[in-house]
Amino acid sequence: MAPKPSLVVPLMVVFLFLLSLGANASVHDYNGQKFVSSGNAFILHGGSEGLFASHFSFNSSEPNGGSFIRFEKITVKRTHELTALNKSSSVYAIMFEVLDRDTLGGSAYGGQKAICCTPDLSKLGACTEGTVIYHSSNHSNNWPQLLTATFKPGETEAALPSETIRIAQTGMYNLYFIYCDPDLEGVLIEGKTIWKNPSGYLPGRMAPLMMFYGLMSLAFVALGAYWFYQYSLFWRDVMPLQNCITLVITLGMLETTLWYFDFTEFNVTGIRPAGTTFWAATFGTVRKTVSRALILLVSMGFGVVKPTLGGITSQVLLLSGTFFVASEVLELVENVGIVSDQSAKAKLLFVFPVAMLDAVFVIWIFTSLSRTLNKLQARRLTAKLEMYRKFTNALVVATVVSLGWIGYEIYFRSTDVYNEKWQTAWVIPALWQVISFSVLCVICSLWAPSQNSTRFTYSEDGIEDFDYEELHSPARHGSFSLRDSWSYSVSQDATKVILRSDSIVYKVTDLDEEDKRE
Repeated sequence: MAPKPSLVVPLMVVFLFLLSLGANASVHDYNGQKFVSSGNAFILHGGSEGLFASHFSFNSSEPNGGSFIRFEKITVKRTHELTALNKSSSVYAIMFEVLDRDTLGGSAYGGQKAICCTPDLSKLGACTEGTVIYHSSNHSNNWPQLLTATFKPGETEAALPSETIRIAQTGMYNLYFIYCDPDLEGVLIEGKTIWKNPSGYLPGRMAPLMMFYGLMSLAFVALGAYWFYQYSLFWRDVMPLQNCITLVITLGMLETTLWYFDFTEFNVTGIRPAGTTFWAATFGTVRKTVSRALILLVSMGFGVVKPTLGGITSQVLLLSGTFFVASEVLELVENVGIVSDQSAKAKLLFVFPVAMLDAVFVIWIFTSLSRTLNKLQARRLTAKLEMYRKFTNALVVATVVSLGWIGYEIYFRSTDVYNEKWQTAWVIPALWQVISFSVLCVICSLWAPSQNSTRFTYSEDGIEDFDYEELHSPARHGSFSLRDSWSYSVSQDATKVILRSDSIVYKVTDLDEEDKRE
């Protein structure tokens, strides 16, 4: 199921590009970023994170249990051409909680809001022309917070004060760098800000995911312990399909463990390890790809009603490989190099292919499953039919839950434009993990290695639907009922005739032995 070697190159290019961005999670680095024009202002987004209130009032510089935003050595540089204008100008850093977003900007006559003070507003005495407009918060004292870096005439650099802003109330905090003077166009900013929660540097929206992935890794270990124990007992009877299940469990353990270590290191250092994030995302993508391919193979009856996939093997590999590449690119874009604590806003260009390929998998799975069920019913393979009915029921439930969750996710994202629900946003990716793990548990319970594993494997002699003990025991004693539906089959080598009723084999005759007796 792995992609072709030629597909690895573009994935590595994407990874190296994201790594080169220098994004360090709660340590927000600014390496010469440029401002973007917005209305009558020029804006640079400095970060957005969910921060919990400090556990107590504090005065020390770095208390345990403290929550803060710290500015460290942030400088703003303008070109020598602008410096030659011998003009004094200012760049502002404004911080506000998302509930206070309406306190920014103003309008003289009820028209469109302006971020920078206009001549009309200045004449009304509402503000000073060329400065950022903001009003005091109704929710928090001394908010929004404003810091200023002023270029003196003839200077090419200006510095923001190195301050630590204490967080007293829980909320989604935003930082923007703004300047209003058009003559500063082309100015660059360098330095960093450090954002910290009471429990560590992990952004508030991601904090619950650290514990979640810790629990998921333990769940995969428990499932793996059960599976590998069964595997060790009955390794002689293991089917190829069960080897695929083993691979999925192993990938799941690696993925969840890597995500846990990724978030843990992120929380302790404030710097997200790009390498760990890359491999966690990659193992997750491989697991998703193999899981979908596995469900498709099971639905086709591979190893159960057919020994090979025949001519469609290349189609399955093509679909799986394409899904891997599309999902890997999406995962890297959403996770590697992400600075702010915002919902992932990957472009439709990356999301749409994954959604379409998922739809292809779902349609192909249920179409194949329907054919397999019909084939099992026609052959009266009751044990396999019962197993596949349970598998179908589990898939139907998982699909219904997934569709419902997709609807909720669309509703959640469409109604949370400003990330006000950041404290519950972690539930969305978490439930997808739970659904996937639940389906894997169902598959493990149905296809667990056992002494009867060969009962469910494909067999050419037509006796694969019955217990080993039944097939090799003498004919069952008891009266035959004419109300039973009888059938018989002859093996391909013409050595066995199998007489059976609705639910039991009554007699197996070895023709070779009969010939020898005669």
